[in-house]
Amino acid sequence: MDIVRRNNVTVTGREDGPVVVLAHGFGCDQNMWRLVTPVLAGEFRVVLFDHVGSGDSDPSAWDEARYSSLEGYAQDVLEICRELDLRDVTFVGHSVSAMIGVLAAPREPERFAGLVLLAPSPSYIDDGEYRGGFSEADIEELLESLESNYLGWSSVMAPVIMGNPDRPELGEELTNSFCRTDPRMARVFARTTFLSDNREDLAGVTVPTLVVECAHDTLAPREVGAFVRDRIAGSTLVTLDAHGHCPQLSDPGPTAEAIASFARAR
Repeated sequence: MDIVRRNNVTVTGREDGPVVVLAHGFGCDQNMWRLVTPVLAGEFRVVLFDHVGSGDSDPSAWDEARYSSLEGYAQDVLEICRELDLRDVTFVGHSVSAMIGVLAAPREPERFAGLVLLAPSPSYIDDGEYRGGFSEADIEELLESLESNYLGWSSVMAPVIMGNPDRPELGEELTNSFCRTDPRMARVFARTTFLSDNREDLAGVTVPTLVVECAHDTLAPREVGAFVRDRIAGSTLVTLDAHGHCPQLSDPGPTAEAIASFARAR
């Protein structure tokens, strides 16, 4: 299959600039980067794509078995890099895509100059001293609600995930993005996202890594950012004075500057 068509790959920015790949989270698509991309495009070659099952990706490429694991998405990232012959990539993964990057980079570390993990969570479920932000019962209830009424779940949860209640247009945008996603595919991606546990995979990352957390995030509490930083050797943690889980929309300027500063140093 044509990988560019499969993942709706788009390339913009400086043709000879350092490569930055932007990967979106659950329920979103590459449009979620639209406020960050113009800032980066003057200096970097920016590669965007839609995960299979999201945005304008090819729906015929979706396979439940492949995408019931984050490994399937990580393999897609590597195939995109091979198809475009991308080297020295700064991979920016938002939310679940942060862990997709964590899985992809150790497979072919020679392709990656570094990782930016934006609002990451290696596990959403509390476990002993680890605080993921949710109990196992919380996650099961969330998934049951999603599976029984995806559109209703989207209209309730998207504004909570976005935060910034004083800017309701942001929550509406995320709601609309969720609602554009095929519910059948979204249900599988949701289970993959919220039930994956990638805590042990963090130690396998050997490329330079920047962890970017938001000061007020309902999905990824501050303890998670510190946990990721502590388990990826040599990584750095930056806290944005931002509310919600999607700073590329709510605080695009500081988010773009954090990405650019890190990518320049590679």
